[in-house]
Amino acid sequence: MVRALPADPDPTPVLHALSLLLALVAFWVLLSGYFTPFLLAAGAGSAIAVVAFARRMDVVDAEGHPVQLGPRVLLYWAWLVKEIVVSGWTVSRIIVDPRLPISPTMRRFRPTQRTSVGLVIHANSITLTPGTITVEAGPDSFLVHALTRDGADGVVDSAMDRRVSACETRP
Repeated sequence: MVRALPADPDPTPVLHALSLLLALVAFWVLLSGYFTPFLLAAGAGSAIAVVAFARRMDVVDAEGHPVQLGPRVLLYWAWLVKEIVVSGWTVSRIIVDPRLPISPTMRRFRPTQRTSVGLVIHANSITLTPGTITVEAGPDSFLVHALTRDGADGVVDSAMDRRVSACETRP
C-alpha cells in the first residue's frame, strides 16, 4: 500500500506569486522580443491577470511553483543535462553494438527524499535519463526499469538521489 506524504509547508505564498509573475513577464519578453511601452504593459498586465487567476484557483503553492528550491535546483539541472548526455551516448553505443548487449532489469529501491516535490523531481529525472524509466513511484519505494543491469544498479543509492535530496533541504 502506498501512503501519501503530507503537503509540504508553504511559509511564503507571496514569494511564489511574485516569482511566478517575474517568470511570466520574462517569458513574455523572451517570446516577444519587442520593447515598446504598449507591448511591455500588455505583457505585464497579462502576467498579473494570470497570477491573479492562479491565486484564485489556489494553484500557486510550493508544489506547483517550487521557489523554495532556490538556486540549488539550477545547479542540479546543469548536472542532470550532463547525465542525460552521458547516458544518451551510452544507450546509443549499446544500440549500435552488433551484439546488442542489453539486459533489461527492474529494480526497486527506497528514495531518500522527504517531500513530494523531491520525490517527483527524482522520479522524473530517472525517466528523463535515457535507458531508465520510473515505472512506479511512491514515498516508500521506486520501481525502475533499466536497459542494462548496470543501469538498474546505478539508480540505487545514486548521486542523483543524493543531489535531489540536497536540493530539497533548506539551507
